Amino acid sequence: MDTDVSRPSALPTANLSRSYSTQQGQSSTEYLDTVQEQWNQKVDADVDVLVEGMVDLVNLASIGNKDKFIVAQEAFLTQLRAESMVRAAHSLLSVVHSMKLLLLLSDEAQLTHRRDAEMAAVLEEKAATKAKVAKLLDELLQNQSSSSA
Repeated sequence: MDTDVSRPSALPTANLSRSYSTQQGQSSTEYLDTVQEQWNQKVDADVDVLVEGMVDLVNLASIGNKDKFIVAQEAFLTQLRAESMVRAAHSLLSVVHSMKLLLLLSDEAQLTHRRDAEMAAVLEEKAATKAKVAKLLDELLQNQSSSSA
């Protein structure tokens, strides 16, 4: 049967924005905040669809004297609401999949930069400690040579 209803594929799909490069005048932090806000809005909208759908399904499930028209209308509304909930759930799965991909494929430059900065700080601390130890050793040797003389 041919319909225009979208069918979910076996593999989840992810929509990774092609515009991950920062725009002129926008810092990396501002850009990441903007992307995070967009994803938060998408998740909030999908969760709202799921919540409203559940509320509507519960309201449509009322029992009472109904004629065939009302029963058919409620069946249609139930099916419509369930399909929108399925779309919202697939959208949330897509967001989760995208986030997993970004985590797996993330740029390690920041991690490398942090590691290099920490290494430089440790090397500076090592050099300062060596200088301090050498100075203390010289003072100790001068005190011993002056007390033995």
